[in-house]
Amino acid sequence: MEKSLFVELLGDTPLIRLVDFLIENSIFDYSKTDLAENTGISRASLYKIWPIVEKYNLMKKSRTIGNTTLYILNRENPLVKQLITLDLKISKEFAETLVQKEILIAKSK
Repeated sequence: MEKSLFVELLGDTPLIRLVDFLIENSIFDYSKTDLAENTGISRASLYKIWPIVEKYNLMKKSRTIGNTTLYILNRENPLVKQLITLDLKISKEFAETLVQKEILIAKSK
């Protein structure tokens, strides 16, 4: 799996992978098992970082299906809003850098 710019810049840790995945897929809700599978981290690692997720209110419960609780990114949280903004700024900066390189290459031909 290719690392996103967000993960590449902030570090390939379970928490950063989780936040990155949730930002990219913020309209969906997930069980803890789904989160572990989709982020490529072990369930043990997910449960290890879960207290941080709860402490900073990064996710909220969206619904329960049977015994399974589903969670969604808490887009109302100011910290989450800032993380989303950071992700967008990283992407924008990268895109602008690529455009500048393409312009330089085109001019040199």
